Amino acid sequence: MTIEQEPRTAPAPEGDDFWHVGEIVRELAEIRQHWRTTNSQHAEHGVEGFPSRVRLAKVADELCGALFPLRLGPDFVRRHNEDTFVTQSLQIALSRLQAQLRQEFAYSGEAERQAGEQRADAIVLAFSRQLPAIRRMLDLDLEAAYEGDPSARSLDEVLICYPGLLAIIHYRLAHALHGLGAPLVARILTEIAHGTTGIDIHPAAQIGRGFFIDHGTGVVIGETAVVGDHVRIYQGVTLGAKAYAPDGSVAAAKASPRHPIVEDDVVIYAGATILGRVTIGKGSEIGGNVWLTHGVPPYSMVYQARENVVSGKPPASPHSIKGGDPLN
Repeated sequence: MTIEQEPRTAPAPEGDDFWHVGEIVRELAEIRQHWRTTNSQHAEHGVEGFPSRVRLAKVADELCGALFPLRLGPDFVRRHNEDTFVTQSLQIALSRLQAQLRQEFAYSGEAERQAGEQRADAIVLAFSRQLPAIRRMLDLDLEAAYEGDPSARSLDEVLICYPGLLAIIHYRLAHALHGLGAPLVARILTEIAHGTTGIDIHPAAQIGRGFFIDHGTGVVIGETAVVGDHVRIYQGVTLGAKAYAPDGSVAAAKASPRHPIVEDDVVIYAGATILGRVTIGKGSEIGGNVWLTHGVPPYSMVYQARENVVSGKPPASPHSIKGGDPLN
């Protein structure tokens, strides 16, 4: 088919079921039933609905506007009406959030539904009371980004333009919800930011004050990772887990701390991969593209092996260039 040609239309259906849809529907129903029978330990929350990614994206936008009304709110917000705007935004956002939490907690029994609604109400109330503390944490993240990037000309530029800051805002909101007992809604919130920024932060990860992600695309921070205060990481950094043995217990692997601990004042440069429950000591510097599966003491400098150039002459053979394990 050439570019100019239009694709041919499908033939007109003949009879009631030209495409044999009924047969496909029956087979899909059998597959679903088989899954529900053989995987009964996995609750299927969607029986009465499921949290909506689209609606939670709106909740996130409204919360961002409530936290930073003059910069992340609509263009009509000014200082004289920002409190009114924040009031309306929070009322809408918290009501929508409560509805999504009800979906997460919804089950088939009437008593369970009532308990789910009460639980959703309690979580939203507790979450709303954490918003001032979240704003204070985000102010420190903003300052860290401004101070850590010479190209940043203002805090406003960081807040509006930097994908790392957007991912951190979503993470801090989601982390609060995860701690209050809403892991699914929390995970959806961080995945919304992941889809927009390419930065994947699990809401259960523990991240301290003054966190800065520069550039950001490709960053992965796993569920049990612990990140201290004033840590800076660059694009492509992974704080991940080693794969568990095929014959090992999946449940045990999920329950165990399996991601790195990064202590205060650490810098991790682009492309570095740190795997397993290892500790990167305070004040350390991890170079770009390092593959690290063991801990390092405080104030370590870890880099890839480098090409050895003498008097400006290249090595005799390209095979003399060392790579692989990082050097301490």
